[in-house]
Amino acid sequence: VKSAQKTLTDKKLPAADEYTGSEDWKKICERDDIDLVYICTDWLKHTPMAVYAMEHGKHVAVEVPAAMSIDECWQLVNTAEKTRKHCMMLENCCYDFFEMATLNMAQQGVFGEVIHGEGAYIHDLRSLNFYPSEKGGYQGMWRLKYNEEHTGNPYPTHGLGPICQIMNIHRGDKMNYLVSMSTKQVGMTEYAKETFGADSKEAKQTYKVGDMNTTLIQTEKGKTILIQHDVTSPRPYDRHHVVSGTKGFAQKYPVEGIALEPEAHEFLSKVQMDSIMALYEHPITKEVGEKARKVGGHGGMDFIMDYRLIYCLRNGLPLDQDVYDAAEWSCLTELTETSVKNGGAPVEIPDFTRGAWDKLKGLRFAE
Repeated sequence: VKSAQKTLTDKKLPAADEYTGSEDWKKICERDDIDLVYICTDWLKHTPMAVYAMEHGKHVAVEVPAAMSIDECWQLVNTAEKTRKHCMMLENCCYDFFEMATLNMAQQGVFGEVIHGEGAYIHDLRSLNFYPSEKGGYQGMWRLKYNEEHTGNPYPTHGLGPICQIMNIHRGDKMNYLVSMSTKQVGMTEYAKETFGADSKEAKQTYKVGDMNTTLIQTEKGKTILIQHDVTSPRPYDRHHVVSGTKGFAQKYPVEGIALEPEAHEFLSKVQMDSIMALYEHPITKEVGEKARKVGGHGGMDFIMDYRLIYCLRNGLPLDQDVYDAAEWSCLTELTETSVKNGGAPVEIPDFTRGAWDKLKGLRFAE
């Protein structure tokens, strides 16, 4: 709070009102002079705060995942529909320059019919998980505690969101069911032993989350999505972002590459790659990309996300991500755990649109 206030002071702006404690957030939602509540807490508070804010007449922007259970997903959908308030999950990876370019390419037919996509959240978070906030970790070590109690994929949306947009999920297609399996848990225990000692409470603690979770999703239109989660293995950051169609292929990791017919056995050369990325740069990144790179925030995608959020709200436009996206992308948290606990059994994915998944014909961003 002090750091944030100093930022305002340095820019000669008035100090912000301060709210502290476990319940003061409700007072923010109850104010009559704000329009939007922006939620960046631990996962378990996302839905309760979002629901309370909408019930008190506020639009909501909520960090990922927006919900941690199917019940919470329905709470978000039902409350947004009842109150007629926006509820946007802050899936910033949908605004990455490469993800937006491949979205534009898919919409322009460059890949032909997209039949398979892959996404992931592979990020070595061991030091963040095992250290308290005063040493750079999470407040109250909430993420580690969740990993002690749950398996499956607790953080699916960074990889899933961009692929769902490309595949027009609830805009002409829908996710039907998933199967999920996890490896055994090894990495957290080994890290705890090496860092804190074999006899430490951290080393003796049981962690239910597997080192790697892999989930396969089947859509109504016969397409597939692969999603992975690994925050323990010592390996480079990776979101996959694979787009595979009848005429071409793209991947963001480990290196950006695009392959197109009739010579799709090899990736395009750097010159060709630069040319096609410029040709199919998304209109939104064309508009604000340069400023976004200067401001930063995960390479600029945070800036673009916030810019679009405020632009749409100010102009009375539909948001780029709606409450159905929030529910669909977040529901994997519970469903993957259910599948893992039942030997990789298929688990049905709810239709949060209640049958309206094919009424919209493709994703379109409001202008």
